[in-house]
This record gives sequence, C-alpha cells and structure tokens, in this order.
Amino acid sequence: MSRILVIPTLLIFSVVCWTQEKASQPQSGQWPLPTVNHFSVDILNQNINPCDNFYQYVCSNWMAANPIPPDQPAWGTGFDSNLELYNQTILRNALQAAATAKNRDAVHQKIGDYWTSCMNETEIDQSALKPIQPDLDRIAAMKSVKELPDVLAIFQKSYPSAWTSNDNQTATALFGYGPIIDYNDATLVVGGFDQGGLSLPSRDFYLSDNKRMQDIRRKFVSHVQRMLELAGEKLADAQSHAATILRIETYFAKLQMDNVKRRDPVNLNNIMSLQQVKALAPSFDWSRYLKLIGSPEPKHYLVSTPDFFRGLEPILKQESLDAWKTYLRWWILHGSSSYLSKSFVEESFNFFGATLNGLQQNEPRWRRCVGYADRDLGEALGQAYVDVAFSAESKLRMKEMVKAIEEALAQDIQTLDWMTPATKKQAEMKLKAIYDKIGYPDKWRDYSSMKVVPDNLVGNLHQATAFEFKRQLDKIGKPVDREEWTMTPPTINAYYDPQENTINFPAGILQPPFFDPGKGDAENYGAIGLVIGHEISHGFDDQGRKFDAEGKLRDWWTPEDRKRYDEHTVCIEREYTHEVPSLGVKTNGALTLGEDSADNAGLRIALLALENTYKKSGKSLDSRETDGFSPRQKFFLAHAFSWCAQYRPDFARIVVTTNPHSLPEYRVNYVDKNAPEFWKAYGCKKGQAMVSDNSCRVW
Repeated sequence: MSRILVIPTLLIFSVVCWTQEKASQPQSGQWPLPTVNHFSVDILNQNINPCDNFYQYVCSNWMAANPIPPDQPAWGTGFDSNLELYNQTILRNALQAAATAKNRDAVHQKIGDYWTSCMNETEIDQSALKPIQPDLDRIAAMKSVKELPDVLAIFQKSYPSAWTSNDNQTATALFGYGPIIDYNDATLVVGGFDQGGLSLPSRDFYLSDNKRMQDIRRKFVSHVQRMLELAGEKLADAQSHAATILRIETYFAKLQMDNVKRRDPVNLNNIMSLQQVKALAPSFDWSRYLKLIGSPEPKHYLVSTPDFFRGLEPILKQESLDAWKTYLRWWILHGSSSYLSKSFVEESFNFFGATLNGLQQNEPRWRRCVGYADRDLGEALGQAYVDVAFSAESKLRMKEMVKAIEEALAQDIQTLDWMTPATKKQAEMKLKAIYDKIGYPDKWRDYSSMKVVPDNLVGNLHQATAFEFKRQLDKIGKPVDREEWTMTPPTINAYYDPQENTINFPAGILQPPFFDPGKGDAENYGAIGLVIGHEISHGFDDQGRKFDAEGKLRDWWTPEDRKRYDEHTVCIEREYTHEVPSLGVKTNGALTLGEDSADNAGLRIALLALENTYKKSGKSLDSRETDGFSPRQKFFLAHAFSWCAQYRPDFARIVVTTNPHSLPEYRVNYVDKNAPEFWKAYGCKKGQAMVSDNSCRVW
C-alpha cells in the first residue's frame, strides 16, 4: 500500500492515429506503429511573445491542429497521446501474435489467451451476468452482518486493487489492505490498512456543496440505479438501493482524511497491534478477514486513518443486513462492469467517462483490452515492448543523463545559502544513496502460477487479482526488494519512492518527445532531463525530505534549516494557489506543493547539468545554431513541448480537486517565470508576464 510520488498520467490521444485505430486487422497480423511527436521549432506560434505566455507560444499551434479525440478526456504531445497509442500498438501486436501462434510457451499462452478472452465480445455479451453470479449469490445468501469479512475477502481477492492506494484513498469496497514499508524501519514490510469505500474520485465529490458536485451526486445515484436494474432489480428497489449506497459512501467520505493531510507521511504513520486494530471496530472480525485473504502476520500494522476505522463501528451497527448486501452488490457490479456485456460497459462509461470526464465515446475495445493485459501481465508483455522500443544505446544514454543530473543536484546543494553544512552533509548522503532504475527490471516476474483461459475474461481477471494480491501479501514480514518495479515497462510515467530511495523511469516514457535519440542534448535535457530532475528532487521536497538516505522517516534537518525550508516553500504554495476562471475552481497550492517544488527544482538542476555538459565540450548554451535558436532556448522549448495538452473542462476540474500535480500550463509557465535562466534565454524584462515579481526557489 505504498504511496508513490509520481508525475501524472494525463489521458491524451492523436487525431492522425484516431482514424488508423478503427481499421480492421492488417493481413500481416501486425498493425503499423503510429508516429510519435518529435519537437521542432517549426511548431512555434510566432504571433505570441514568449515573454507573455511561453506555453501558448510553444503549444497553441500544436493544440489547434490536434483537437481532443472523442474518447479521451485530454490530449497532448507526450502523456497518453499518440505515444500511448504507439506503446499500446506494440503490445497489441505481441498479444495478437501470441493468440495465433501454434507452438507457445507458458508466457505466450497466458498473454495470448488473455487477449482472446477479452476481444471475444460476442461470448461476453452472451454470458451476461453469469461470470459474477456466484459472487452475487454469495451476497444474497448472507445471514448476518458478521459475514461481512468473508464476502469482503472474496471480493478483494477477485477485483483490483485492494493493495494499491492513491492520493485520496484505496479504491476498493470498505477499506484497503496490503504491504507497506515500515516508516521507521525501511528494511521491513508490514501490513497496512487504508481508508476506502468510495466509488467517486474523492471525498469532495460527496461533501462539497458546489452545484456541479451536487449535480454529479444526483447523476451518480441515477447511474447506480440503472446498474442495479441491469442486474435484475425492479425500478422501485433500484431507486431505494441507490440512495442507500450514496448514504453509506457519504458516511465513509466524512470519515476520510483529506488529500492535503494525506500527503504528510507523519499523519499516516500510525503503528498498531492487531489488538489495537480490533479495538477500533470490534464488530468486524479482523482476524477472520486477515486469515481469509491469506495475510502473513506482520510485526505490526500501519493504519493510515485511525478515525476512519474507528468510524466503522457505528455504521456496522446502524446499517441493516439488507443495506450491506446492497452496498456489496453494487461494488461487485461496479468492479465488474468493464468486463461484462455491452449494456454494463456502456452504462459505466456513460457516467464515469461521459459525466465525470466529458468523454464523447468509449475507447475502442482493443485499447481497453491492451490496458487490462498490461495491468495483469505487465512484465510478460513488457519484454516484448522493450525488444521493440528501447535499445541498449538508449539505456546507456539515459544512465549518463541521470548521473549528470544527480551530480548537478549535488553541486546545487553546495551553493545553497540557506542550508547549514550539517544538513548539506545529510542531503549529500541521501543523494548518493539513490538507486537508479532505468527502462525495465533486471529480473522479470514469474506468472507461471496464474491460470489464464481463452473463454472467460472475468475468470481471468479473478485469477490475475488473486495472483497479484497473494504476491503483494507475501512481501509482509520480508526484507524490502529495491529491485522491484511498481510500473510496467510500457508505462508513460516515472516515480520516486521515498522509502526505497529509488528513482524509476520505465521504457514507456523514454520515447519522443521526452527522450529522443535523434535530438541533441539541449532538447533531451529540457524534456526527459527535467523529468529526471523532478523525480530526484522528490527526495528533498516538503514530504520526501522527511525520509533519510535509508528511507526511514527521520528528521535529519537542523531546526534552523527546517524553518528556512518552510519559508521558501510558502512562496511556491502561494504562487500555485489561484482561481481558474474558465473552470470555476480554485487550485490548492498546499495539495500540489510537492510536485510544484519538484518541477521548479527539476528545471534548475537539469539546466545546470546541461551547462556542465556543454562546458566539458567547450561549447556555449547561448550560441545560435542553424535553426536560429540557442541550446538554452531549445532546452525550454523542448520542456514546454513535452507538456502541451488540452483538457476537457470536466476532467480538468477532477484533476484540480484530486490530483497533487498542477495543470500542464502551470507546470510550464509558473516554472519558467521563476527562472532567471529563462528570462536570459528570451530577453524577458520585469513587468512581462513570464517574469515573476517574487521568484520562488527552494533548490
């Protein structure tokens, strides 16, 4: 249940590829790979002064030529764009080849049969509720609320992802449970309980009196009602039961810790024995639940939100058995809807896709199936992806860039005028201890114990979930494995793990426009270099700095340095807290502080690393090249281009409300206007929009 600090997965697409993906399978059995976005100065909008709005200067022409496709909530150059389609097409080809091969090994049998089971819509439609009927029958047969642990254990072993928490909660029924690295001993994995129980993205969707939130709640109730009707309930019963589900989930929302407090690991470090956990909610049989899911006995448990679990006791007593049956039945339908017949898929999309995110249509079946396969068999598929998309030369160049940026941060630490020598020494120790993971695991995961068949998608989902839940729980009580990846190789993302003190860059993000082997150092340091700097600096942001070199939650700062650090971060928090008139919402700089700090630090140290690289070659960042731009200018251009993106308003509001990352425009303009190096590159003067009156800087 570790909470990982990541850069966002921003759902995006490409118009050129939109028409292609609707085509039938080519005769060769392999679909051609889409073209990814490569940065070019030709895309710049020369009608906009870069000192007035750099993001629009770089991105407006591209965005005008690339409207958001109907099945995407956002659309950009890098994250979940046609790069996502490129990565997914590689996986699609691997899955199709495995499905049609005659002599298959165990790995290819699994990925091939998984693909076959997912793409057979005819059989899925004919099965209707049959794949989940045993689970529904089990709920219907409950005789007492005391059986709740039994049904919950079965549910969490069958439907993802009881062990994976996000920025707001664990998105599973009632509560989440899984392994978590101990905050006080980073060599040990213990058991972790986390707040959960909400179908909507966060507690705000249940509690806010904002008119849009109220409207979403009404539509959510209507959606639940329709899902229950599809499952065979009469209209009156479905209406009553939908109201019950909202009531129960609203109760859970009131108990949950908000996502700003949740950012602080100190608030989550609540050590308890099993007896203490039992005392929070005595009416729930915790021992039986842990036995049924197969959890080893840890040294102790971490309970993210004791008040949430303390609040379970009253509702366990207040709500009737029928109410709990209704709640559990809903979660079976909610957790299964994407894998059932078209009526369930369409109803789920109509609410979670169209109403919440503003989508006009669902993604094509093949893309959804690739996503499921990547989630459930990611490292089996990842091998095929790496063979196609990530060369040994690219890995070597990435390693060199990472080392150069780590050296730049070490150099930056030494120049800080607000940090004392004692804290600088500790910071250097932590930086030197960071473990770099690039591209893919050195050892691939073994899926041999997972059973996969070609004619039962829901059955395969249950098998995959049970396999992964067991694999996760088996970590409890054992040493931490720093070699493990929590993202699959094709993932367009990256992360820093503060407890393992590792930075992780999957091969999926090491593609254009982020990492482009055909481009020079200026473009690559501006794009992927800033991502590298961002992730490294997470070890020293407002929360990452609370962990030491070994990943232990320990205050290694002098009181004087803590005070000065907080003074610097206040500037960033204030800068990133502002109204967004076009959306009718206000950003929360306290929620995005860690990511905003990392963006600002990442730019500075990536640029410093680029300067060091040029100095070694006796070159200048400010010499104009044949295209009329200097390397310093192209550094900033490539950075901005990798973040070009348009958001549907509904999706943007969700991001502002729930996500600790700022919207892309602020991740470019706010960072650049804080950087004197940017002002120098483009000759910006005081009084222009891209020059901050009070430049914020931590690192």
